[in-house]
Amino acid sequence: QAPIKATCEDMSCKAGFPEDVHSAVVSRSVHGGQPLLNVRFRSCDGNKKIHFGSSEPEDFRVGEDGVVYAERSFQLSAEPTEFVVSAQDEETREEWQMRVKLTPEPAFAGASEKDQKKIEDIIFPWQQYKYSSPLKRQKRDWVIPPINLPENSRGPFPQELVRIRSDRDKSLSLRYSVTGPGADQPPTGIFIINPISGQLSVTKPLDREQIASFHLRAHAVDVNGNQVENPIDIVINVIDMNDNRPEFLHQVWNGTVPEGSKPGTYVMTVTAIDADDPNAQNGMLRYRILSQAPSSPSPNMFTINNETGDIITVAAGLDREKVQQYTLIIQATDMEGNPTYGLSNTATAVIAVTDVNDNPPEFTAMTFYGEVPENRVDVIVANLTVTDKDQPHTPAWNAMYRMTGGDPTGRFAILTDPNSNDGLVTVVKPIDFETNRMFVLTVAAENQVPLAKGIQHPPQSTATVSITVIDVNESPYFVPNPKLVRQEEGLLAGSTLTTFTAQDPDRYMQQTSLRYSKLSDPANWLKIDPVSGQITTTAVLDRESIYVQNNMYNATFLASDNGIPPMSGTGTLQIYLLDINDNAPQVNPKEATTCETLQPNAINITAVDPDIDPNAGPFAFELPDTPASIKRNWTIVRISGDHAQLSLRIRFLEAGIYDVPIVITDSGNPHASSTSVLKVKVCQCDINGDCTDVDRIVGAGLGTGAIIAILLCIIILLILVLMFVVWMKRRDKERQAKQLLIDPEDDVRDNILKYDEEGGGEEDQDYDLSQLQQPDTVEPDAIKPVGIRRLDERPIHAEPQYPVRSAAPHPGDIGDFINEGLKAADNDPTAPPYDSLLVFDYEGSGSTAGSLSSLNSSSSGGEQDYDYLNDWGPRFKKLADMYGGGDD
Repeated sequence: QAPIKATCEDMSCKAGFPEDVHSAVVSRSVHGGQPLLNVRFRSCDGNKKIHFGSSEPEDFRVGEDGVVYAERSFQLSAEPTEFVVSAQDEETREEWQMRVKLTPEPAFAGASEKDQKKIEDIIFPWQQYKYSSPLKRQKRDWVIPPINLPENSRGPFPQELVRIRSDRDKSLSLRYSVTGPGADQPPTGIFIINPISGQLSVTKPLDREQIASFHLRAHAVDVNGNQVENPIDIVINVIDMNDNRPEFLHQVWNGTVPEGSKPGTYVMTVTAIDADDPNAQNGMLRYRILSQAPSSPSPNMFTINNETGDIITVAAGLDREKVQQYTLIIQATDMEGNPTYGLSNTATAVIAVTDVNDNPPEFTAMTFYGEVPENRVDVIVANLTVTDKDQPHTPAWNAMYRMTGGDPTGRFAILTDPNSNDGLVTVVKPIDFETNRMFVLTVAAENQVPLAKGIQHPPQSTATVSITVIDVNESPYFVPNPKLVRQEEGLLAGSTLTTFTAQDPDRYMQQTSLRYSKLSDPANWLKIDPVSGQITTTAVLDRESIYVQNNMYNATFLASDNGIPPMSGTGTLQIYLLDINDNAPQVNPKEATTCETLQPNAINITAVDPDIDPNAGPFAFELPDTPASIKRNWTIVRISGDHAQLSLRIRFLEAGIYDVPIVITDSGNPHASSTSVLKVKVCQCDINGDCTDVDRIVGAGLGTGAIIAILLCIIILLILVLMFVVWMKRRDKERQAKQLLIDPEDDVRDNILKYDEEGGGEEDQDYDLSQLQQPDTVEPDAIKPVGIRRLDERPIHAEPQYPVRSAAPHPGDIGDFINEGLKAADNDPTAPPYDSLLVFDYEGSGSTAGSLSSLNSSSSGGEQDYDYLNDWGPRFKKLADMYGGGDD
């Protein structure tokens, strides 16, 4: 950058850096984001937008205010570090550059109390002012060394640090201030300055672990606020003290080591951190093992790297089957492990000894036994048990079984039970007792992974398996199955078709002959002899049947033995039916439409024959000779082997429906022919050949199917109407019947169900006993004639007149009187169902008085002697007085 030029006549400003090289002293340890220094740039125009850049962007960054920050944490070397700071005008793209040299501060060895009491003065460098006389070159700014301040100082506070002053304070009244984080920016109030004397002080203890350094800027202005000095940068470094213990990242560390590992095998790494300065002794950690549990086979099985925390083995003899886990207590100490001045902390390291395959599987027996019924598959016939001292459910413990002999056809397989590690001998192919009655297998067991090196045991164990096959009753089987028979259709019922027999594979069982039966015969055409297996027909075989698919008819038969348990087998008989010419061709479709005129009037028809070649097409089409009107009005032309075309022969045929017979003959030998009637609807047509009198034709030409459908609909509708009428009449009758019911108070049904009552209630108790005493005084006309008995609705009639007995004794018959009263009550339509006259008391059996009907009421009282009543006791005294007292 060229030096600034100015004259007394021209004091114009020139933009750019005030110097070519800017030097600064910073601490050796630089942290990411730490402010290092401030570069000054003169823009002359306050509205210009200047962009700062660095030639080492990965290490340094320049802010918009000119403050240089560290991008990452690193250590400065003993030699000065240099880089270039650039400034560019964003509008004019003009660029300026300045070289920056950073020098690491010397090692801090502390200061004596006398030096601490001595306050250093920092004087602002002087500069050229616009009102000064002759031109002078501006003095280079001073480089202010950083101020080192120990953390956790006990004060007293505020504690004076330095005094800021300017050479101009002798001629001007100045005011001093500081800005930056820790002064007027968060955290505010840590550093203060006396505005008159410029004394900079700290107000409270500092913590390096929170803020390691402060970057302040000191200002000097006059009483009017005009800047009289360029701001100077003040860097305050917080000196670390050993005030933090080491902290392990985890309180419990877990690691693994294979058993049998050699000395020097890496196990794990434990890590502790110290919040103090890692580049000072306060943050330099050392590790050591305090204890090991258990202490076998050696109390010092492991060691730890005191700087890195790596744990390795130092002794041999790790055996998981003896010791599965070790617990170590690890200590970390700062001050490079100084036990006197360093701070310590501990953590636990748990080392699990992992298993290796140092023990092969061993069979628990030399020979295993099993048995299996013949023809059974997927069944377990034997369990092979092994022992393995390695850790369960690991590849070193899991066993794999294989057969080394005795099964050349591969009828057995050995699966491993994942839970018990047993070998399951399984049958995978059927075994025939008549062929093999016993198997002797040789099996071997080994682990999923090979044995570790240096193991003296054999890698596998062997054993034999003896398997006995059990004879069972097997199912008979047909030979051949299926059996194919070729037969022409039309075979009459009762004809012998073939013989279908089965064989019994059980040669060593005493059984009778097989019995045959039919299992499936869709068309019911066949039957089988139960003993010989001869199959005969019960109906005519028809190839055109719906049960025949692709000329093939399938029937299934059953063969059963009498073994224990009884077994049966099935066989399929396939009958391939050869076609004969037993079906005549028919026309299709059955109905067609054409026009009255000659053109267009062609009708395409097709011949349909259920038979197949050579008994089907090509077909011959012709019209019959009778009636003569057929050939006169119509003509037919064959257009292919199966198709023909029917058309009008005359120019005009009146609209209507015509039955046109067509004779169709097939190509079979002998030929088969039939006359099919084609119903043709002739109608008036437009120029496009479409019928125009559809209504008339349709009304006159309803097909048979349409007529049947209409009749069915009418019949169903009539049935529904009839059912509705019957239902309405039944509902009316039920409604009329309900109207005859009496009120709930007079409901007969409730009183009839009360069987436990001895009387009719209060109304039944209101009766006159005198009516029983004078039965003959009743007038003849008082008896009502027989009428409707016990209606549910009370009619309006006069009250009934029952027979009244006179007060004087009468020799009349009491039984007749009672019968007459009962008859009158029954004939009375107004009598309620609980009439008291109908209630009779039963006084028991065995009375010596006999029945009342024995009294002869027709004889006079004077003709009988009632004196014996006096001998019957006090209960008959009243009766004795009435009849035995003479005339009185």
